[in-house]
Amino acid sequence: MRYRHFAATLLIALCALSVQAQSGRRRTTPPPAAPIPTPSPEPTPTPKKEDRDDELGFLLGADRYSSNANLPFSYYDAVLRGCGDRLRAGSSAIVDVAGKDLSRGDAIKKAKAETKSYVVYMTLSYDTAGRRADEVLLEYIVFAPVTAKIVTSGRSYMTGRRAGPVVVQPPRTRDGVFYPEETLRRMGEEAGERILKAMHLNAPVPNKQSAI
Repeated sequence: MRYRHFAATLLIALCALSVQAQSGRRRTTPPPAAPIPTPSPEPTPTPKKEDRDDELGFLLGADRYSSNANLPFSYYDAVLRGCGDRLRAGSSAIVDVAGKDLSRGDAIKKAKAETKSYVVYMTLSYDTAGRRADEVLLEYIVFAPVTAKIVTSGRSYMTGRRAGPVVVQPPRTRDGVFYPEETLRRMGEEAGERILKAMHLNAPVPNKQSAI
């Protein structure tokens, strides 16, 4: 009888322990799988600016108050345009034209402040030794960067024949009308060509005829 009572008690205790063990268990849910990281696209590298320190440059300027000729500003614009066009066409140089008056002193200061650009200083005046009283004379000086030393210089006459300086025959239209600005533009072109030759940069221009 005691044995049965002990067995029943032991069975109840085992059942209680089994229920307690089952109630203490928790249902564990496996953690979600970690997402596979998507590689972020690398930023597009910013293109570097090309090193242009070795490029040649010209800065053109005209001294509109260097003489008492009182020439129209359109004359100066014409020679600057002609010279700039020739320098661009005959070389790979970067050509800039000063938008205001440039004295000789300013040209020297600008040349010393430059590291790669030559400064072309230009003046216009009446040729007192010319055959005509209204003959205009173009003079130019090229200053080297940093040192402001004179690289080359010269003159271009509107008419007449002299040894040395370039002579430009004035173009005329069919009705014989003379346009000074067109002649001065051609004088600027000739000055630009002489500058290129002096610096060994001259290249042939396909069509050198001036439109009138």
